[in-house]
Amino acid sequence: MCSIDGVSAEIGSGDKTNMARIGAQWDWEKKWFTDGNWLVTGYWEASAGRWNGQNSAGSNHNITDIGFTPIFRLQQKNLSGLAPYLEAGIGVHLISDIHINADRRFSTAFQFGDHLGAGLRFGDRKQFDLGYRFQHLSNGSIKTPNPGINFSQIRLAYHF
Repeated sequence: MCSIDGVSAEIGSGDKTNMARIGAQWDWEKKWFTDGNWLVTGYWEASAGRWNGQNSAGSNHNITDIGFTPIFRLQQKNLSGLAPYLEAGIGVHLISDIHINADRRFSTAFQFGDHLGAGLRFGDRKQFDLGYRFQHLSNGSIKTPNPGINFSQIRLAYHF
């Protein structure tokens, strides 16, 4: 895991909270199930972002989110046109505050983050990646309360 293989930016919202995040990716060299038109591979993702919690009184509260996630990806081998994919990841996150808004209080700064996603890679080298992710973060019931938070996200990535 030396040089960065890609960078990403994503925006999303959920549970009265907006989020924005940037990330860096390191591709895995390993590929599985390579006989057909699809294969399984993956990458590591390190990310940093901000959440903006909307309080009912009209005020906002911002927190920082730092994460690291291994991600498995089922992708088409297609080298021309659009290359669709599905992905799933479970990683760890640290948040800077346990209060995001008046309706949501976490008990720990440590959170697990899991997501399911789908998207398309395109461009002459498949260097562009546009996708959707549904992400859930919670502490995995390490401590209560554990309300968790869900985000719907749009993600744009560039692969070097």
